[in-house]
Amino acid sequence: MTEEELRRRATSGEVPPAGMPPALRALWRDAQGDWHGAHGEVDDEEDQPSCRVHAYLHRKEGDLSNAGYWYRRAGEAQPEASLEEEWSALARRLLADPGAA
Repeated sequence: MTEEELRRRATSGEVPPAGMPPALRALWRDAQGDWHGAHGEVDDEEDQPSCRVHAYLHRKEGDLSNAGYWYRRAGEAQPEASLEEEWSALARRLLADPGAA
């Protein structure tokens, strides 16, 4: 699946495919405008990709302190890119390698 296909399928109202990792499910739900659903997908996850998407979601929410915590947990600095650019970059990375955000 490509980033464009992920966004198109998510925004068409489809449910995430079975077996999709939590971080990608969170991006799927975020693309649907469901911040709370997206957050719920990664809230209890400890893996690096989930922490990274968790950081993005708190940045999007405007809670920069909490976002900073999750960026540190993910081992990355907060990007200077727009939220849209960050979503796209995360989607591309996770689709290429679900274990690496």
